[in-house]
Amino acid sequence: MNITRTRALRGPNLWSRNTAMESIVVCTAQECDFTTIAGFEERVRARFPAIGGLQAQGVDNLLSIAHVLESAALALQAQAGCPVTFSRTHATVEDCTFQVVVEYSEEAVGRRAVELAEQLVQAALNDTPFDIQAAITELRELDEEERMGPSTQSIVDAALARGIPFKRLTKGSLVQLGWGSKARKFQAAEVDQTSSVAEAIAQDKDLTKRLLHAAGVPVPMGRPVTDLDDAWAVAQEVGLAEGWPVVVKPQDGNQGKGVTVNITTRTQLEAAYATALEYGSVVMVERFLPGYDYRLLVVGNQLVAAARRDPPQVLGDGQHTVRELVDAINQDPRRGSGHGTALTKIRLDDIALARLASAGLTPDSIPAQGQRVVLRNNANLSTGGSATDVTDDVHPAIAARAIEAAASVGLHICGVDVIAESMLKPLEAQGGGIVEVNAAPGLRMHLAPSFGKPRNVGQHMIDLLFAPGDDGRIPVIAVTGTNGKTTTTRLAAHLLHSHGLRVGMTNTDGVYVNGRQIDSGDCSGPRSARNVLAHPEVDAAVLECARGGILREGLGFDRCQVAVVTNVGEGDHLGLNYITTVEDVMVLKRVIVQNVAASGYAVLNALDPHVVPMARMCTGQVIFFGADRHHPVMATHRAQGQRVIYVADGHIVAAEGAFKERIALADIPLTRNGSIGFQVDNAMAAIGAAWAADIPWEAIRRGLASFHNDSANAPGRFNLFDYRGATVIADYGHNPDAIRALVQAVDAMPAHKRSVVISGAGDRRDQDIIEQTRILGAAFDDVILYQDACQRGRADGEVLALLRQGLEGAPRTRYSTEIYGEFLAIDHALERLQPGDLCLVLVDQVEEALAHLRQRTQSQSA
Repeated sequence: MNITRTRALRGPNLWSRNTAMESIVVCTAQECDFTTIAGFEERVRARFPAIGGLQAQGVDNLLSIAHVLESAALALQAQAGCPVTFSRTHATVEDCTFQVVVEYSEEAVGRRAVELAEQLVQAALNDTPFDIQAAITELRELDEEERMGPSTQSIVDAALARGIPFKRLTKGSLVQLGWGSKARKFQAAEVDQTSSVAEAIAQDKDLTKRLLHAAGVPVPMGRPVTDLDDAWAVAQEVGLAEGWPVVVKPQDGNQGKGVTVNITTRTQLEAAYATALEYGSVVMVERFLPGYDYRLLVVGNQLVAAARRDPPQVLGDGQHTVRELVDAINQDPRRGSGHGTALTKIRLDDIALARLASAGLTPDSIPAQGQRVVLRNNANLSTGGSATDVTDDVHPAIAARAIEAAASVGLHICGVDVIAESMLKPLEAQGGGIVEVNAAPGLRMHLAPSFGKPRNVGQHMIDLLFAPGDDGRIPVIAVTGTNGKTTTTRLAAHLLHSHGLRVGMTNTDGVYVNGRQIDSGDCSGPRSARNVLAHPEVDAAVLECARGGILREGLGFDRCQVAVVTNVGEGDHLGLNYITTVEDVMVLKRVIVQNVAASGYAVLNALDPHVVPMARMCTGQVIFFGADRHHPVMATHRAQGQRVIYVADGHIVAAEGAFKERIALADIPLTRNGSIGFQVDNAMAAIGAAWAADIPWEAIRRGLASFHNDSANAPGRFNLFDYRGATVIADYGHNPDAIRALVQAVDAMPAHKRSVVISGAGDRRDQDIIEQTRILGAAFDDVILYQDACQRGRADGEVLALLRQGLEGAPRTRYSTEIYGEFLAIDHALERLQPGDLCLVLVDQVEEALAHLRQRTQSQSA
């Protein structure tokens, strides 16, 4: 068995809506049916009993080694705690070659699971050891390292519950919610609207305390100190002289680091002072407030949760040592080593040892039955503490003080630390106070308290970021098809722009935002789509979705408002990536239709028998378009009161029930008064997309009238030039279906002599390259062949030989020649033109060839 390639499908894809790893697995003849390998299944199950059932797939009902790899990769992740359920193994057209698809929740974990599954299979084949527990532990630890922490995940989960899309911007906790101009960002429990000034204030404990005191919020007395003697003096001032203990902490600390409480002696203060300096440059001394440690969570102007925090502690049983009791508590599966679990493991570090020593104990001491042994003075969860939910107990006056504290600092999400005997009466009535105000507070204690009711605090944070009913989405129009998709994409984007929207667009020419090109090259893949959806100046997105990107990585979005499929033809790179038939292309192209929102539309070509069946896969509604309104698909859909777009009496007509909107073809320059059939189809598709996106008809009319199909606006899409009285057309058509459409269009244009300049893409099937010149040989007088700059895997001269083969017996062609070099071929064709002639140039290097044509045509006119 050999895995030749593994890639991550990061969005909805050919196989499912789940993120997944896709591996190409090549097996030997015997491995294609592992039941012929003596003892193999038994050896697999002995090494991994939890692998589960092995399900045969395909017409031969065989169980290959690839199926075992699939089951192992999925089960390994499931055993590591990953929420994965989907997997599939598909036999390709190549003998003993399979596509293995396994869902993942974290990409690094999914990739490693495939690697470990391969090692397991090889161990079973070779009858060598495999440590399954080590593999599962590795995946579990990797998952904990890679996945979002509970605080971040709770906010993302709340967003998903409202249909808000998300994108993780870093491996940490920085996340974008929503798309384009409606997007918001947060990091951990901190939102983008909170200023850096508020964060700085929250870090400065003394400034925070002074602001709170000025606002009438009760706080403990104290201040920053300059040295140890000053610390002792302040301790005397604020409490020690009267018998009150004090607290020592760093002025700019967090998570309880460097905090020592209940200090009553100079020796304790000196040790606490040294500890505080390890975590900050300035030390504060405050009066110690007696009572419990509470954390109140304020979101916006609401108190949404409250918890009592208890320090890490053990309860003696008269038999076990402190160390053994700690080890027993740490066996709780909720406790982990970082912030990825609900609780943190208790550590017997220097601080814990010092706390034990102050009680006359060591880790090896055996506490008496019922003896409570506290291991730390602070109660933070990050140091092993526990939490009890008390949200329902908070007195309105305490809630009001907490909200005032957050407002005084300027935090939209705020963790307010309170010391009080109880939450049942005002702080002033019990001598309690607010001791700290925290930006980016941890949420674990509220999401999964040790005791009490969990609180869905993520929901409140989403409500802070997004108004009721707002899902953070902008209109997304996805366009695919064999031909016409780039022109349709450009025209649809133009129609949205005519309505005043700032449009982000991706296509095979580049990425554009509000008319400005920000990237060049073939940008019809998911990465470019994600970049557009992350751009803050995008109000709507029109995304060309080519087959390569869908195969390589899936879609760049979870769902779209509109999916447009122009057509499906044989020339769409058949033979590549195991897409070998038109039916395969249809299944691939319909991925965008399967991911239309329930409130959205699929805009489908009613005259294409490969496109029409996609309507059944759409969860939203369907708009059919086609020039023939009497076609059965169109007539049936219209009779059902659904939306259709067709051509009648020199107009494009959009109809729904009794509603009709008529737009004259003469008012759509792209169609040349309706003479170019494929451009009429493209116009209908774009109109359908704009209609589905609720663009007003006046804006649609304005956009259609102002869209000109020149080389600047739609490069390589039937661009017209005049050269010495002859018509020159440049187009990027590069498959038989496109060639047929172009021939039909130029046949409607008058010309004395017709010539064509053509090469062939080396990554096409032989029959597709031959078919192109077979079509052209019946329509053009002169055929000038040239060799592409890049042969795409073909030998030198191989493509030209296939093109020549297609010209054999051409019924019309009287002149043909071969030229090495695209620009030389163009120049040769131009020199042969006479006034009234027509020349179709099928360009390869689009931008360079168009620039060359512009230079030649401009120079002759000058």
